[in-house]
Amino acid sequence: MSIKERIVHMFLFEIIALAMFVPLAMLASGQSAGAMAGLSIALSVIAMLWNFVFNWVYDSIRGDDRASRKFSERLLHGAGFELGMIATSFPAIMYVTQESFLNVLIMDIGAVTFFFIYAIIFNWVYDVIRSRYVKQPATITNE
Repeated sequence: MSIKERIVHMFLFEIIALAMFVPLAMLASGQSAGAMAGLSIALSVIAMLWNFVFNWVYDSIRGDDRASRKFSERLLHGAGFELGMIATSFPAIMYVTQESFLNVLIMDIGAVTFFFIYAIIFNWVYDVIRSRYVKQPATITNE
């Protein structure tokens, strides 16, 4: 993917995620819309930066043929991304919500579960649509 496409991918991912996650976070935590929106936006910015770096490195190792990735590889990809996010999300959630360690742990597990499932579905759908509409560069084979 080009840098421009990575940026489009990243923003689409985050905008859709925020539209779904903020109401769910408000409902689950009992926190105000402002607190959850602010926290979600802050985590979204961190996630966008991590997304860009993580996927660039992952694609450079795995290759750019994203549509051919198997479900098991998508699970590993999603888990790797979410493990990186846990390192930053837990302290931020604790600070904003002022909840106990256990409550924040439960909220963070819920958030990670949501984003793990969402990331797999979003990327799979994105890759299928991309494979239909974006012309892939020709590859040279040694046959």
